[in-house]
Amino acid sequence: MGDIEADIIIVGAGSAGCVLANRLSANPDIHVVLLEAGGRDWNPWIHVPVGYFKTLHNPTTDWCYKAEPDPGLNGRSLDWPRGKTLGGSSSINGLLYIRGQREDYDQWAQLGNRGWGYDDVLPLFKRSERHEEGDSEYHGSGGGLSVSRMRAKSDIAEAFINAAVEMGVPRNDDVNGAVQEGACYFQQTARNGFRCSSAKAFLKPVRGRANLTVITHAHVQALTFADSQVPEVNGVQFLRKGTAQTAKLRPGGEVVLAAGAIGSPQILELSGIGQGHVLKSAGLDVRHELPGVGECLQDHLQIRLVYEVNVPTLNNAINSLVRRMGIGLQYVLTRTGPMSLGASQVCVFAKSMEGLDTPDIQFHFQPLSADKPGIVMHPFPGITSSVCQLRPHSRGHIHIATPRAEDHPKIVPNYLSDPADQLCAVRAIRFARGMTETEALRPFIVREHVPEGLPESDDELLEAARNISQTIYHPTSTCKMGSDSMAVVSDRLNVHGVANLRVADASIMPTIVSGNTNAPTIMIGEKASEMILADRRA
Repeated sequence: MGDIEADIIIVGAGSAGCVLANRLSANPDIHVVLLEAGGRDWNPWIHVPVGYFKTLHNPTTDWCYKAEPDPGLNGRSLDWPRGKTLGGSSSINGLLYIRGQREDYDQWAQLGNRGWGYDDVLPLFKRSERHEEGDSEYHGSGGGLSVSRMRAKSDIAEAFINAAVEMGVPRNDDVNGAVQEGACYFQQTARNGFRCSSAKAFLKPVRGRANLTVITHAHVQALTFADSQVPEVNGVQFLRKGTAQTAKLRPGGEVVLAAGAIGSPQILELSGIGQGHVLKSAGLDVRHELPGVGECLQDHLQIRLVYEVNVPTLNNAINSLVRRMGIGLQYVLTRTGPMSLGASQVCVFAKSMEGLDTPDIQFHFQPLSADKPGIVMHPFPGITSSVCQLRPHSRGHIHIATPRAEDHPKIVPNYLSDPADQLCAVRAIRFARGMTETEALRPFIVREHVPEGLPESDDELLEAARNISQTIYHPTSTCKMGSDSMAVVSDRLNVHGVANLRVADASIMPTIVSGNTNAPTIMIGEKASEMILADRRA
């Protein structure tokens, strides 16, 4: 394949990129090129909900990033999975459909980002969605993204929900509706027991369009620029199976980076856009000084508490060959059972203390337990009660260290570096433990397995959080939207000071949303496509 030309070049076929490719190529006069560094989504485990156990930490489907040793976690270095296939992280995530709170988006608008308030973005969520229960005030049924109710339930999951209710959390069967606070079974991005990734929802139905070119195994090296007084992007350089190629923009065209909170700032820096000292230390010339690139990193840190219980859980089934075969047969015949489960079964949005207007912590309940997600289950029947702070104050950064695109950037999350986050971690553990003392859950609990040593004091609980917390894989905000000194893109997602270039993925979030990030990132793809089409008509 030689060099190609396009009106729109999208970098990254992930949660937002597939939406962009769909919406923009709907106009037959716009030639769209979609570049994806990973391969086709042919791995069968991508499409089975529980298959994320097989795709995480698998170098054919996962970039296998690793964060730097973090002082806030007592020097531990966490794995940071990111999807490397069509669909991006929506092809390897836990399928959990959460939008966040109304207040998240209203805050974005209050920061000066016009058109990003909740009332502005709700129609975009609805447009992308194909909810199994049909149209309603808060849900849509005509989109590509299938959203369904949990197909696997259990007595221990019901007990967890009832425990939250005893703690003062209302039962709320739709935390993506009028109010987020509540306890319920998760909604999943699945249909008929199969994963519905962004690629399956938005890219697969339009792959045959003559004006859409999808190129896999296309690892972007840098942006190319016109010879002009101001930085003006005119294309993208990429390697495909060892061969250097270039995608060039036609007049009036633009490049849209949708490579995620790690990939997008990396590409900007490889192209000479970012902090001068970072670029120079990596051996690159500074084309455009933009200090916010790679900064303002936010992520949800989950504290995974594990309990041995006195009833069978998935540990028992997975640790038995015969039962595993039965689970597989159940899924093959009915598309139900444990193999239809996403990463978690029950969701709880709660307030960790009095006086809060909205929930500040989220639980992910799993009817199983392991030392680390995706590996061998514990030999006893166990459950996992993971709790994360929804709006962390700690900020990290992601920056390149070399001029080579194949070298991973350095990821420095700075978890629990802010005192407010430390206090919330302690409250979150106390809340989780309080649930195990309720009438609903206490009869099932045998002992607390993690954290070890039964820590009690605030200092001991914070130390436990430092030792057991894991990322929940929600990096955001490294190319944040706004007009302040650390903003990278405008409210129309144009990169400040650079022509013909936008960013549209989770990296543009001014602040992280209160919940899982896949659905909001798909919404960002919808919003970006709407603005791009409007600007082309203007």
